[in-house]
Amino acid sequence: MAASDARRSAPATARNREPIGDVLERVLPASGWVLEIASGTGEHAVAFAQRFPGLTFQPSDADPEALASIAAWRRDAAPPNLREPLRLDVQERPWPLPDRSPPGAVLCVNLIHIAPWSACLALLDGAAASLAHGAPLVLYGPYREGGVHTAPSNAAFDESLRARDPRWGVRDLEAVIEQASRCGLALEEVVAMPANNRCLLLRRDGAPPR
Repeated sequence: MAASDARRSAPATARNREPIGDVLERVLPASGWVLEIASGTGEHAVAFAQRFPGLTFQPSDADPEALASIAAWRRDAAPPNLREPLRLDVQERPWPLPDRSPPGAVLCVNLIHIAPWSACLALLDGAAASLAHGAPLVLYGPYREGGVHTAPSNAAFDESLRARDPRWGVRDLEAVIEQASRCGLALEEVVAMPANNRCLLLRRDGAPPR
């Protein structure tokens, strides 16, 4: 990768994109578009667009450097079903969605522990307002369960996050689920993932229509 290349790389994406993709394969619709919140480097957006060619993926981020990285990865890989990145800050409402039709799913990987709790609340509220009945919100990342970290490495990670910004930190799974329920997002499943992470599968107003 050239020094002037805008593409950024997160080593974790190479390790977790397949397990996350396996979860998405079970819950994504057959057609339509998927909104990814906080796309970061853009590597996930490219990988999932390539894995699910029948869907259109809309990456987004609030950080200009992330948006440049997403755009650069998109230009390099050139999947036809990956849109230009959208500037989207979850705490700015309404979300500037590009379609009149609601997204078939919202995906967010590794955001809520590196943002204030208010960002998590805004994400849940914005997703609930954007999704159609029965459409999923998929959240990936580390969580505490029953107020306890699931591994010593997660506890150390939490400490390092709070040292960087006291508003950050690994969130309590139960608190996220409770707030999601208040927004009309029902918990469908908690999936154990590699490296002591979890995927939360939430649905707008519960189960999808038959």
